[in-house]
Amino acid sequence: QVQLVESGGGLVQAGGSLRLSCTASGRTFSNYAMGWFRQAPGKEREFVATIPWSSGRTYYANSVKGRFTISRDNAKNTVHLQMNSLKPDDTAVYYCAASKPLGPDYMIAERYDYDYWGQGTQVTVSS
Repeated sequence: QVQLVESGGGLVQAGGSLRLSCTASGRTFSNYAMGWFRQAPGKEREFVATIPWSSGRTYYANSVKGRFTISRDNAKNTVHLQMNSLKPDDTAVYYCAASKPLGPDYMIAERYDYDYWGQGTQVTVSS
């Protein structure tokens, strides 16, 4: 059974920072892509960032580019999302996602191409 567990959400003032973490368990996560998505009330779940197993590159939604950084530690089966200069529009439940093994350099921005999801962690940014 694959499990993804997010942590690090909370309440922060605009301009502040948070670091989300997601730890995977249940199998060897070699050659799988990881991603972060978010869902605000009444809105569709949207892509935030993705990183391949090799960590050789990253890809971000335009709305977070330059403010968020995705990284991973394969030895610990963990992916992080460092969020800086937070805005009230960043308020949402943040989900991490993992793919099936695809290869070392695959990144995925489409939510339907992910196979495993965490339960989500709430991020609230006050103005």
